Amino acid sequence: MNKHRLIYLDNNATTPCDPRVVEAMVPYFFEKHGNAASRSHQFGWEAEDAVDYAREQIAQLLDVDDKEVIFTSGATESNNLAIKGVFEMYARKGNHIITVETEHKAVLDTCKHLEKAGAEITYLKVQEDGLVSLTDLEAAIKPNTILVSIMWANNETGVIQPMREIATICEKHGVLFHSDATQAVGKIKTHPREVGIHLMSFSAHKMYGPKGVGGLYVSRKNPRVKVTAQIDGGGHERGMRSGTLNVPGIVGFGKAAEIARKEMDQDAERLSKLRDRLQAELTKLEETKVNGNEGSRMPHVTNISFKHVEGEGLMMTFNQNIAVSSGSACTSASLEPSYVLVGMGLGDDLAHSSIRFSLGRFTTEEDVEDAIKLVSTGVNHMRDLSPIWEMYKDGVDLSKIEWAAH
Repeated sequence: MNKHRLIYLDNNATTPCDPRVVEAMVPYFFEKHGNAASRSHQFGWEAEDAVDYAREQIAQLLDVDDKEVIFTSGATESNNLAIKGVFEMYARKGNHIITVETEHKAVLDTCKHLEKAGAEITYLKVQEDGLVSLTDLEAAIKPNTILVSIMWANNETGVIQPMREIATICEKHGVLFHSDATQAVGKIKTHPREVGIHLMSFSAHKMYGPKGVGGLYVSRKNPRVKVTAQIDGGGHERGMRSGTLNVPGIVGFGKAAEIARKEMDQDAERLSKLRDRLQAELTKLEETKVNGNEGSRMPHVTNISFKHVEGEGLMMTFNQNIAVSSGSACTSASLEPSYVLVGMGLGDDLAHSSIRFSLGRFTTEEDVEDAIKLVSTGVNHMRDLSPIWEMYKDGVDLSKIEWAAH
């Protein structure tokens, strides 16, 4: 094992740009540098054609009409546009939105913002396996409910929610259904129209495209969904999102979508085998727990708790060699335990001891074998130093201990 070789197993935080994507983008920085809204000359037409083509590539991946794809700066903006846009547009129908406690902060914080503006938000709890209860969801719907926002796949555990069943409940009650599908698009089949989703957020940088560009699917028929713009200006993107389009980014996004459409099934098959190997070896260690429903999750993700080992500390033992994450990357500046895992009923100790491994298109077998060795060594090393582990090994019931306050 090369001591200085870096192993990247944090693909849920971001993915490397596929070289084929970079190659497609390069001409649009200099030779074809036009503004897609410049309708009076060749440079503008070229840029507009490139954007149209990328929109088609993305629409093909999602099996939707290309006019239903709106470009944004990323999934955070798409979530804001979808949720705030529906709240404002459908204010006469109602002000109640239903979401889930384990959503990404881009959804939760948007809902918190809307509460100040008079929205009534229901935050559903999840079951221990991370799945939402369909009974709870249906029971939460009221006459003034206008939107349900539930993510397709969780960023920390990879757990996939029962999208079709959720859509059926929404349709039955005439409620719009939005999904933050950032972790799913480009990795598994995500056809919103077929499932019954009306708005869907996604991002290029989670599917081997560039950072800073994302998309929002907005259904145009049965039902025709309208959202109010959150960024005003020249009326770009059919009036839903003003601002000069990021042409090179969009071109890269389109290329990433085209590659995903052709290769994601074989990627998923290869990665699920590697993920299963990683998980099987690491769970041979004593007192480990896989978090989230193993039958309904993304093929490339596993989230494992190593009992009586502090996740951040464990990462310090191998972080010169492996990039992984504990908690969620977007909020890792705080040392709070992961709210997603706590929401699934894990105690703070287990939530603090969890590591998310997310594999990707460029992960090799050698990466996985090296990671198994490094993580196993790290866990054993941390436990050797831990007085709590020693007590556990001596048969002390740690749940009965009263720790002295400082």
